[in-house]
Amino acid sequence: MFALCSAASGQQGKSKTSLTGRWEGTAQDKAEEVITLALDLTEKEGTLSGTIKSSHGDFPIVGGSREGEKVTLEFDAGGPTGSISLRMTDDRLVGTWNTGDNGGPVDVKKVAAQEGAPKG
Repeated sequence: MFALCSAASGQQGKSKTSLTGRWEGTAQDKAEEVITLALDLTEKEGTLSGTIKSSHGDFPIVGGSREGEKVTLEFDAGGPTGSISLRMTDDRLVGTWNTGDNGGPVDVKKVAAQEGAPKG
């Protein structure tokens, strides 16, 4: 009985996981170059804002939304607006990114906040 109750209460928390925080992982471009990536996100009432930090530079998020498990981000790529379409699966965001004629897969995982860690 206890195990059943524990499992049920664990399932409740998953559906309402906040996207606010730091997500780290990788992306790939058309040339299959691996790009290190960190998304610093703030979620408020279904709207997302923040910054994308990557091995190719830092990019402000200029628009973002969440509908259930679907997450969409738009970012200033210094030319055409970039977009990232993601789906939340457990503690990961997985999907694709696109800017102009470049794009590829994205896979990031939420990381625990580190107190006193330098930002940037």
